[in-house]
Amino acid sequence: MAQGRHRDGARRSLLSLAVIAAAALGLQGCATLGVTALSMVAGVGIGHAIDGVTYKTFPVPLAVMSRATVMTLDRLDMPVMDVEDTEAGQTITAQAADRTLDIELDQLTTTATRMRVVATKKWFIRDRATAAEVIAQTDRTLTENPGLASRTTRRCVKGASAC
Repeated sequence: MAQGRHRDGARRSLLSLAVIAAAALGLQGCATLGVTALSMVAGVGIGHAIDGVTYKTFPVPLAVMSRATVMTLDRLDMPVMDVEDTEAGQTITAQAADRTLDIELDQLTTTATRMRVVATKKWFIRDRATAAEVIAQTDRTLTENPGLASRTTRRCVKGASAC
């Protein structure tokens, strides 16, 4: 009789372990789903990657996205340190206190641009909150300035006389 109870206990333990393992495997992506659902409910639609990179695709041409980004950084008092044309689009570097913001604008099509923001503190610490806020504020700039596409492109770099 004691052996029968021992076998039943072992079976229950094994069954419990299997249920826990299945639940752990099935729920491992829930945090990502929660963040995505929350950003969709908020209307922001910002994508987060595990490595601290924040991105969003906007339905505007590269030139409009560049202007909106520079306007946003100016409004947020984040000086633009450099603007560089790249093969895929443009890279904008800005400063926010002790953080460096690297913003990549990739032209996906003539009317779609992907914005990728990395806010780095002390070489390797990434600040997703600041990166997400830059994207959200750039979205706000585009929303509040519908005539932005008709203005001429102007690049403002800290220390330049044309600003």
